[in-house]
Amino acid sequence: MIVPLTIGTWNVRTLLDNDTSDRPQRRTALVARELHRYNIDIAALSETRLADEGELCEKGAGYTFFWSGRSTEVRRESGVGFVIKTSIVSKLVGPPKGISDRLMTLKLPLQNGKKHISIVSCYVPTMINPDDVIAKFYEELNSTLLDIPKTEKLLILGDFNARVGSDHHIWKGLSGKFGIGQCNSNGLLLLQICAEHKLLISNTIFSLPMRKRTSWMHPRSRHWHLIDYVITRQSDRQDIRVTKSCCGAECGTDHRLIITKLNIHIQPKRRPQKSKPLKRLNTASLADDKTEKSLADAIENCLKSTVLTESNVE
Repeated sequence: MIVPLTIGTWNVRTLLDNDTSDRPQRRTALVARELHRYNIDIAALSETRLADEGELCEKGAGYTFFWSGRSTEVRRESGVGFVIKTSIVSKLVGPPKGISDRLMTLKLPLQNGKKHISIVSCYVPTMINPDDVIAKFYEELNSTLLDIPKTEKLLILGDFNARVGSDHHIWKGLSGKFGIGQCNSNGLLLLQICAEHKLLISNTIFSLPMRKRTSWMHPRSRHWHLIDYVITRQSDRQDIRVTKSCCGAECGTDHRLIITKLNIHIQPKRRPQKSKPLKRLNTASLADDKTEKSLADAIENCLKSTVLTESNVE
C-alpha cells in the first residue's frame, strides 16, 4: 500500500501582523495561500514568534495553524508550529503537541489507525547563542526521538541553522552526494544525532540545480546556503520521491520553502502460512471383517519379509 503526502518546512520569520506594513493580508493568510498554491498537506513552521500555544483556522485557504512559543512576558523570539489542511486535522491522533518554543510534534495515522507517521517541527538556536542553549535543544530533540516508537515512520523538519556540508564519504548513510559547502559546528551536532538515530538528510540525496538545493542567503556575503532540512529514517529512504526548494513561494521571509513529496510504503501484514493437513486413516472401514483381515494379513506379510531380510544380512 502507498500513501501519497506532500510535506513542507518554512522559516516564515514571523506570523505577527504589522499594522504599518503595506501588505493588506494577515501573515497567516499569506502563508496559507502559498501552501495552497503548492498543494502542501502539512508544513512545519519556524520562527513564528507567536506567544504561548494556540490554534487558528484560515477558512479561505483551508488550513489550520498550530503553534508553540514563549510566554507573553518575554520577548517574542523563536516559536514553532504546524500548518495542516483542515480536512486532515480531524484525522490526527490528538492535536499537535508543543514541547518548547523550538520543538513541536504531531502524529498522523496512515492505515486504519494501525500505522502512523510522527512529524517533528524544529527551530534550532543560531550559532550566536551560547553552547549550553544549543546543547539543551539537542537534548530535548534526542529525548523526543527516543519517545517515538522505531516502528513508526518519522519526519523531522525545520530551520536547523546548520550546514552539514558535502563530505558524504565521511557521513555515509546520513548525507547524500549533493550536499553544499562546508560543515560547521551546528552541522556536526545535527550529523551526530542523525548517526545516533540512523537518520538521513533527504535534501542531500537528489541531483537538482543549485537554486533547488539551497534555502537561505547570507545577508552579508550574499551566498546561498542549505540550513533548512527534511530528515527521515534511513530505512524509509524509498518513501521520499524528492526534496527541493521552491523559489516562487513568497511571504516576506528570507528563507525558501522546502517541500518533500512522499509515497509512503506500508507493508501489508503477513498472513500466516497454512500448514498442510495431515492425511487421516479411514479407520471406519475396519468395521468390515474382510477389510480388517486383509490389513492384518498385509501387516503380517510385511513383518515376515523384514525378519527374513535381517536374517540374510546376518
